[in-house]
Amino acid sequence: MAFDPGLAQTLRDDLAREPVTEQKMFGGLCFLSGGHMICGLHKGGTMYRVGKDSYSAALALPGVRPMLMGQRLMAAMVQLSPDDSADDARRAPVLALALATVRALPPKVAKPKKG
Repeated sequence: MAFDPGLAQTLRDDLAREPVTEQKMFGGLCFLSGGHMICGLHKGGTMYRVGKDSYSAALALPGVRPMLMGQRLMAAMVQLSPDDSADDARRAPVLALALATVRALPPKVAKPKKG
């Protein structure tokens, strides 16, 4: 498994009051609301969609780093190491920024299936 199942359960617990779905992506697991990714897990820890407006604020939080996919910087995304991800005090403020970002977006409209 490419991500920590215990950490996946921690995020499920954090998001228990949110209307989220889970989807496997990026070799890990992502949590979505209204079709938009809030956060996810991968072998390097957790990632959060904080948006461009909250990006600097997120990077100012302890343990938060820019999100890289290979050598590519993912705009408006940040990450926490596995150890920082397991720390409630480090994870909670980043998740709050991600939730605020996604709540401000209109729900995605499902594309009709071809066939």
